[in-house]
Amino acid sequence: MANTYETSDLRKGLKIMVDGAPYVVVEAQFVKPGKGQAFTRTRMKNLLTGGVIERNIRSGEKMDAADVEEQASTYLYKDGSDFVFMNKQSYEQVQVPADTVGDDWQFMKENTDVTLTFYNGRVTAVALSNFVELRVTHSEPGVKGDTANNVTKPATLETGATINVPLFINEGDLLKIDTREGKYLERIRG
Repeated sequence: MANTYETSDLRKGLKIMVDGAPYVVVEAQFVKPGKGQAFTRTRMKNLLTGGVIERNIRSGEKMDAADVEEQASTYLYKDGSDFVFMNKQSYEQVQVPADTVGDDWQFMKENTDVTLTFYNGRVTAVALSNFVELRVTHSEPGVKGDTANNVTKPATLETGATINVPLFINEGDLLKIDTREGKYLERIRG
């Protein structure tokens, strides 16, 4: 049932097999040099080891799709060093080691929706939505008049993560956070 992809199909997020291992495309850029054949310059992350490789793939090459399964799940709680997730359809629970979750734990509070990627029955990746809303639990007050530049201060979120925020952010504020970069986007009213 393995699908085959052409070079023109390469895009961010595509999961393919490279040298017998599943990879996800992190970056793909089409290059047409003045001389020679066109190719696609890619950066890919190994779903098993987390290692990143760069590879140029010539136009016309075919790649096999990685035989991975994605499941919509919900983060339930932390159990020791593992994280427990529940499948939204079957309600089965699965424990995922902290090294598989990586730094995404910083933006996961209980009942956060995620997508788990399985390869050969093992969770290889946890994907959060691009944006989450988290409340500030601790932040020093900003200094009035200190607005000469884009001055920021550290703020602790309800998950325990610390990010830099503008001076006008206070404890109890609800913030929109970009999970891909771990950056503050905006304060949410209400």
